Amino acid sequence: MTIAEFIKTMRKQYHLTQIDLSEKSGVGLRFIRDLEQGKETLRLDKLNQVLNLFGYEVGPIKQDRDK
Repeated sequence: MTIAEFIKTMRKQYHLTQIDLSEKSGVGLRFIRDLEQGKETLRLDKLNQVLNLFGYEVGPIKQDRDK
């Protein structure tokens, strides 16, 4: 699951509109739209503001280099 899919799923699970999520997280509506559309370059601080509403944060994940 991508971050975009995760955010959209969580937003719908909590019955939030994109506007609600924008207001509650303190980021702009444009950021939420870009995020849910899978924009590849996003500010991590803003992404964490959104994820924190759901009890998550961005962190390092070890990659399997043998694939």
